[in-house]
Amino acid sequence: MEPEQMLGKRFESGRDLSGGQWQRVALARAFYSDADILVLDEPTAALDSRMEKFVFDKFYELAKERTVFFITHRLATVRKADRILVLKNGRICGFDSHENLLRTNPYYSELYHMQADLYE
Repeated sequence: MEPEQMLGKRFESGRDLSGGQWQRVALARAFYSDADILVLDEPTAALDSRMEKFVFDKFYELAKERTVFFITHRLATVRKADRILVLKNGRICGFDSHENLLRTNPYYSELYHMQADLYE
């Protein structure tokens, strides 16, 4: 790929990327921006496990001084979050730390353990 290559089909002679490559570009832009607030919606859905771990290791380091809204169905990825907002049928049914939600929120606990059981 040329150093000045335009990305995206809508550009004449633009190059399209795979879903995972587009996610890497979007994450790089988020990581290197100076925005105080980031909104990431399923940012690793198209990445392989090795890249997903790398992204999260970097993510937690870079997110320390920012507010990050991280939207995901993969509950293992939010364990380190300061606060988790749990939605059920479009309504807030929980807002707390991972540990407190596991103890006090049956819905969150059920979903978390359901996913965790897949690894046993």
